[in-house]
Amino acid sequence: MRKLFIISAVIILVLVTAWTIIWPPAVWSFLLLGPVFIIGVYDLVQKKHSIVRNFPVFGHLRFLMEDLRPKIYQYFIESDTNGTPFNRQNRSVIYQRAKKVDDTRPFGTELDVYENGYEWLNHSISALDHHALDLSPRVKVGGPDCTQPYSASVYNISAMSFGSLSENAILALNGGAKIGGFAHNTGEGGLSDYHLQPNGDIIWQIGTGYFSCRNTDGTFDEDAFAKRAVLPQVKMIEIKLSQGAKPGHGGILPAAKVTPEIARIRLVQMGQDVVSPPYHTAFNNPVGLMDFIKKLRELSGGKPIGFKLCVGHKSEFLAICKAMIKTNTYPDFITVDGGEGGTGAAPLEFANSVGMPLREALAFIYDALTGFDIKKHIKLIASGKVATGFDLVKNFTLGADMCNSARGMMFALGCIQALECNMNTCPTGVATQDKGLMRGLVVDDKKVRVANFHKQTVSSAIQMIGAAGMKKPCDLHRMFIYRRVNASQIQTYAELLPYIPKGSLLNTPYPQSFEMDMTLSSADTFVPDYSKVSQVELTTSSAYVQN
Repeated sequence: MRKLFIISAVIILVLVTAWTIIWPPAVWSFLLLGPVFIIGVYDLVQKKHSIVRNFPVFGHLRFLMEDLRPKIYQYFIESDTNGTPFNRQNRSVIYQRAKKVDDTRPFGTELDVYENGYEWLNHSISALDHHALDLSPRVKVGGPDCTQPYSASVYNISAMSFGSLSENAILALNGGAKIGGFAHNTGEGGLSDYHLQPNGDIIWQIGTGYFSCRNTDGTFDEDAFAKRAVLPQVKMIEIKLSQGAKPGHGGILPAAKVTPEIARIRLVQMGQDVVSPPYHTAFNNPVGLMDFIKKLRELSGGKPIGFKLCVGHKSEFLAICKAMIKTNTYPDFITVDGGEGGTGAAPLEFANSVGMPLREALAFIYDALTGFDIKKHIKLIASGKVATGFDLVKNFTLGADMCNSARGMMFALGCIQALECNMNTCPTGVATQDKGLMRGLVVDDKKVRVANFHKQTVSSAIQMIGAAGMKKPCDLHRMFIYRRVNASQIQTYAELLPYIPKGSLLNTPYPQSFEMDMTLSSADTFVPDYSKVSQVELTTSSAYVQN
């Protein structure tokens, strides 16, 4: 192909030159052919891309097709049910609810109800009329030490930072929260003007970088926190231990991306890389976390304080529970983020292969809190691909009191799943800092759509609960959801994820499923003590825990 290009270029150049001599206006053809020749010559001599070095000019079609591939697949190839991360059926229902148009479906389900993994809700012959139900239920968040409890919606906006999302997206999300009476989590990027301007309810997330409440060396600044925590829009404060998209992974905002506005919001220095370490510096063990929670509650004037995590080592969460018992200090809420979560950018290995999925994580944390008999003090928030009423219902049956959504709310803003969140080229102006692109997102229109989506989704969940014969989310039980395990077997969540007795982790013997992790955990350290596990020969004996 290299030789063919060279020969063809020479022949075409000779022919066009001759044509120009015969007919002088033909010289304008060099405006078209000249750039092609220049690109071809550059392709021949460059050393970075083998494909264009071997196929000058034509090799660029590969890059064009790679760019078009996701769009062609989404619009022309994928079915309504096989798209990822969200299929077209779920995206469509979000758009329809956001626009407040008909969201019904004709001709029955498109799902294969005999496929492994298919799930459904058990309805009741004694179903309740949804007109008699509270279609906008609230949950009181605030334990025994909270003096400013918050009455929260059961469905709220999950953590997404300004910087990751555009200012118009943040304004529209918070404006929708204001209209619909639900809460908007700031994400770890700090408490920005755009979060506060619409006056919607705020959950202020404090990450490892302590943005908006940090000293110049990156440590926690009590005065900066107290100044912002007492703002009336801030209803709850969430300490982020880890997130589902990339648990155990820190981050760096390069100095080149630190604008004066971001520096002011995050309390960071211009001209320097901004580091978010994978761990907190304000505490280094479970007891320290409880002390930090107590400090934030005092500094905020008694507002609800909680933490968010994606479950990794089960023993680490059990260590936190032991610290709660030891210090008699409890978070007001815990946000459980599933490994399937994520909105912006994450390394492939972390997005695909790190972090416990939401269903198992939520059941484990509910059981752990029940086992220590402390669930009564703590509300559970589920986060991770919660976009439909059925998603809410499933999480309610597993023990969640509330749910958060990030990508569902992004779809309500107009996101088309272009998968360009990490490229600053989001075509809908949602996940970009490009002023030209974000102008396409009209705040006054999109905030109404966010509020519509929230209202319709909560309503659909409550109607499903009524169909099961129950009145409120807290009435649900793991027996209410069936899952097809294989072609000939179905099981309820209660069978797949069995409950443990209340208080059963306060004394030995522990439930068998918790025995190993209870032995490894300690209130004084996050690190599991694997020295307590005996080294045995697995071919002749089973592993056991030393006393």
